[in-house]
Amino acid sequence: MSATGLDVFDKTLQTTNIWLDEITNVIGPDRKLAWRVLSGVLHKLRDRLPVELSAHLSAELPLLVRGTYYDQFTPAKQPTEDKLESFVTDIAQWLVDTRPVDPKVQSGRFSWCYRTIYRVIRSTTSRPPDQQICVPFGCRQKKSR
Repeated sequence: MSATGLDVFDKTLQTTNIWLDEITNVIGPDRKLAWRVLSGVLHKLRDRLPVELSAHLSAELPLLVRGTYYDQFTPAKQPTEDKLESFVTDIAQWLVDTRPVDPKVQSGRFSWCYRTIYRVIRSTTSRPPDQQICVPFGCRQKKSR
């Protein structure tokens, strides 16, 4: 039996809960913080992508997450600076009023926030690997289909 009465809502809730579970596996059992990290990383990533690529990325997101992705979206201001340092700083500012979360680069890798969200998106994409949207810093073009 459907929890909401609509399959599309059930699917987005299920996928979003899977994503939040994967994030809480990294940050601990605080689902509110997991949602905050997810939305913050997606906002900061979205703001650094050209509008067209940003739209392609949004198509890979569950419906519920897509809503937060587009929250406060201002296409005319895109893309912003795409340096890793400013990205990490922006995420830290986004999380300033939460329990301590260290968004800094660890062991020469991207911040755990970014890496976790990127891994979650890639693990649930409907596209084959050669057609997935490339979102790490320095990679701005959508791979050809």
